Amino acid sequence: MKPISIIWLAIAWMSSGWVAAVESGPVQPFETDRFAVAPSEIDRLAFAAMREAGVEPALPCSDEVFLRRVHLDVAGRIPTLAETRAFLRDPSKDRRSRLIDRLLESDDHVDYWTMHWCDVLRVKSEFPINLWPDAVQAYHRWIREQVAANRPYDEMATEMLTASGSNFRDPAVNFYRAVPGKGPEPIAAAVALTFMGCRIEHWPQPIRTEFGKIFARLAFKPTAEWKEEIVCPDPACFDALDVRLPDHHVIHVAPGEDGRVPFAAWLIAQPRFAEAGANRVWAWVFGRGIVHEPDDLRPENPAAIPGLLEHLGQAFAADGYDSRKLLRRILHSRLYQLSSIPRSESSRVAELFAAYPVRRLEAEVLLDTLCDLTGTREGYMSPIPEPFTHVPPSARSVRLADGSITSPFLEMFGRSSRDSGHILERNNQVSDAQMLYLLNSTELQNRLARSPKLRALTRGKGSRKADQVVEAVYLSLLSRRPTHRESVAALGDRAATRAPAPPPPQQLEDLVWALVNSKEFLHRH
Repeated sequence: MKPISIIWLAIAWMSSGWVAAVESGPVQPFETDRFAVAPSEIDRLAFAAMREAGVEPALPCSDEVFLRRVHLDVAGRIPTLAETRAFLRDPSKDRRSRLIDRLLESDDHVDYWTMHWCDVLRVKSEFPINLWPDAVQAYHRWIREQVAANRPYDEMATEMLTASGSNFRDPAVNFYRAVPGKGPEPIAAAVALTFMGCRIEHWPQPIRTEFGKIFARLAFKPTAEWKEEIVCPDPACFDALDVRLPDHHVIHVAPGEDGRVPFAAWLIAQPRFAEAGANRVWAWVFGRGIVHEPDDLRPENPAAIPGLLEHLGQAFAADGYDSRKLLRRILHSRLYQLSSIPRSESSRVAELFAAYPVRRLEAEVLLDTLCDLTGTREGYMSPIPEPFTHVPPSARSVRLADGSITSPFLEMFGRSSRDSGHILERNNQVSDAQMLYLLNSTELQNRLARSPKLRALTRGKGSRKADQVVEAVYLSLLSRRPTHRESVAALGDRAATRAPAPPPPQQLEDLVWALVNSKEFLHRH
C-alpha cells in the first residue's frame, strides 16, 4: 500500500486550522462578524452568564460552517455537493432558517433522531438487554414512527410507562423488556434515568425502595412463541397500595388498579419531566447538557447557566412537548450559531457554551459519510443468525435497528453499546487505532481508488479544470471552498500554470485521503 505523502499530510494539517487559538478578527472561512439571527431568551440567559464569568463568546460562524454543522446535528450527515453549492449561492437573509425547517422535515432527521432514541431506550437483541430480534424490529419501528410523526413527548412517554401486552405486538412494552433485570429497583432506575434525567443510585435506599413499589406488580409471562413475552400488571395483586414519591407526594393505588397510570400522570406534571427532556435534546445538539452529565440532574449537580434549563422546560411544555419546536428554538439561537474557535482561555468556555463544542463524528455518521463519498457500503456482523440480521446492502448505519449488529469500524469508532441507556455511553473520543486506520487502511485506500463519485469529479461537465476539481473536492468533504493556500498546496505546479486538465486520479485520491484525515472532516465544528 502506498503511504500518504508528506505534502498531503500538510494539507490535512492546514485543513485543521479552525482549532487555532484566539484571533482578533473573524477567521476565514470559518467565522463572520455578524449574526444571521435575532437574539432570543436562550441568548439573553447564556450571554449574561458569560459576562458574569468574564468569558468572551466566540464570533458567529460562517455560512459554510453552519451548513455543515446543522446537517450533522439535525440529519446526521454532511451536505451533498449540490446542497452546498445551492446554499452558498442563496442570497436570501432567511436561508439558515429555511434550511433548519427543511432538515427537520426530512427522512434523514427521522433516521438520525431514531438512532439517538434507540441508544437511550437500549434497543438491542443480545446480552445484557436480550430483547431478541423480533422485539427489536417491532420496538425500532415503533420508535421511528413516533419520531416521524413528531408525537408529543409526554404522549410517547405515557405509552411506554403504561404499556401492557406482547413485546412482539405491543412494541412500547419493550421499554420494560429492555431493562437488564426485571425487579422493581432496576425498572425504577430505568424509569428515573429515561424520564426524570436522574440516577437513583444517588437516592437514599428507603426512597429507592419506595419508588420501586410502583413497578413491583409487573408480571412477565412467556408464551408458546419463541422469545415472546407478555408484560402486564400481575392479576394476583389485589391489595390497595400507597406509594410515597421522591417529592413526598403519595399515590393511592386502588385494589386491582395499575399504579403506573397515576404515576405517569404525576410524572408528566412535574417540571423535572420537561427539563430532563429538554436537557437531553440540548445534549444531542451540543454534545453536553446544560446539566452535565445530561442524565444526572440533582441539586448537587446544578445547571451551568442559571435559568436556562427552566426556560427550555417551560417552553417545551407550553409548546405541547413538541420536540421539533424545541430543537428549532435551540438551532435558531445565536448561541448555537457561534463559531467553534474560542476567544477566551477560561476553563469555563465549554460549560457555558461560549464556543460551539468540537467533537468527533459519531461512528455511524462517519461510516455513512465515508460510504457515501466512496460509493460503497459496509458489511455488518452479528451473533444472531440469519434471517433475523439480514441488512440490505443499501442500508445506512444510522438506520441499524439492533445494537447487536455491528462492524469492526463501528466498534473501533465507539458506537454506543446500548447497555445502560446513559447518553454518554457512546464514545466519540479519538484514539490511536482510529488514526492509524484512517492513515494506513488498505480497505479505505481501495474504496477511494474505486469510488465512482470521485472519478466523476474529473469528468463532470464544468469540472474539468484542475482548480475546479479541487474546489469540488473541498465542497464535497468540508462544505467550503479551499483557501488560496490550500489550493496552491493541492495543485502544486498546476496552480501557477492554471492547467486546464484535471489532476491525475492518484493525485485526486491523495487529496481526498488527506482531507479525510483532517480534523475538520472528522469533527463537527
